[in-house]
Amino acid sequence: MTQKLTMPDHFNNYMDNFPLKNWIPYKLVNIDGQMQCYWLDTFSKPFSEPFFDETILKYRTLRGKNGAIESISDLQLFDEWTDNLPDVEPAAIIFHISRCGSTLVSQLLTTSNEHIVMPEVRFFDDLLRLPYQYPGFTADVTSDLLKKAIKYYGQKKSHAEKRLYIKADSWHIFFYEQLRRLYPTVPFVLMYRNPNEVFNSHKKLPGMQSVPGLIEPGVFGFADGEEAQYNHDEYLAAVLEKYLDKYLQIIKTDSRFLLVNYNEGPMPIMQKIATFTNTPVSDDVLLAMEKRSHYNSKKPREVFSETSPINIPECLDKTMQLYYLLDEKRKKI
Repeated sequence: MTQKLTMPDHFNNYMDNFPLKNWIPYKLVNIDGQMQCYWLDTFSKPFSEPFFDETILKYRTLRGKNGAIESISDLQLFDEWTDNLPDVEPAAIIFHISRCGSTLVSQLLTTSNEHIVMPEVRFFDDLLRLPYQYPGFTADVTSDLLKKAIKYYGQKKSHAEKRLYIKADSWHIFFYEQLRRLYPTVPFVLMYRNPNEVFNSHKKLPGMQSVPGLIEPGVFGFADGEEAQYNHDEYLAAVLEKYLDKYLQIIKTDSRFLLVNYNEGPMPIMQKIATFTNTPVSDDVLLAMEKRSHYNSKKPREVFSETSPINIPECLDKTMQLYYLLDEKRKKI
C-alpha cells in the first residue's frame, strides 16, 4: 500500500499540532486495488446516538462548508498514526443476538460523562469482514488494524472519560475467538432474548443479518451454498440458531462473560453489567438511566411499548430448544 496521502490542508495542519486528535476513520473503500481510509473530525463531541451511523451523519453536518471535502489516507498510514493518542481502554464488549435490548443498554451507558460508548461502529465491521471480501487480509492483520481503530474511537475528549464500552454488531459473536485473543481480560457481555420475539421483530423490520447475502454466509458458519436451501423464514431461524449455539460454546470455556436475558428488564441488566465490569454508578446517573429506560431505545422521545408474539413457527423448533437450554444455564451461573 504505497499510494501517496491525499488530504486537504485543514487536515494536515491539524496533524502538526497533535496527530489525529479527535479524528476517526469511518469508512473503507477499495480504490484501484488499494484500500483507502476515510476520516472525520469529531470536534470533541461525545458519542451519544443509538447507532453510530447517526453519529457519523452528525459529524458530517458539523463540518459545514467543508462537508463535501473528503479526508482520505492509505490504510498503511492509518496503521502508523496511533502513537501518543490519549485513549481509554475497553471496559466491556457487549454482544447480542439483535433486538434483545443491547441498544437500550448502550443508551443507558451514555447517561454518564465518564463513558465512551461505541454502538455498532461500521468501521469495526468493515475491518473484521475484510478476510471474507479480500483474501489478502488475514485475521491477524485485521486484528491489529481493529485494535488501532479502537484507539482512535476511544480517544479521550474530556478528562471525565474513564471507560470505553463497545456494542458489537450481532454477527460479531462469530469473531469471538479473534476478539478474545485481542482483549484477553476484557469482560464480554452476552445478551439474548426469546428467539420467537427476535424472529417477529425482524419480520416487521428486517436487519442485515436476516436477509441472505447481505452478510457473507461464511461469517455465520454456513457451508458453501447452504443458505440457498432455506426460504426467508428458515434462513432467519438458522441464523438465530447459530447465535445461540455459539453462546453455548463460549460459556463452556470463557470465564470472563456475563449472560443476560432481555426478560430480566433494562435496569436489572444495567446493574448486573455495572457490577460485572466494576463500573461505579452515581445516584444521579442511576436516576438518569431509570428515566431513559422507559423510552424506545432507537427513538429516545417515544415511550416504549411492545406486544409479545403467541405462535411459534415450526422453523424455530431447534432454536427454541437452544434458548431454553441457555436460559437454564444462565440461572445456574
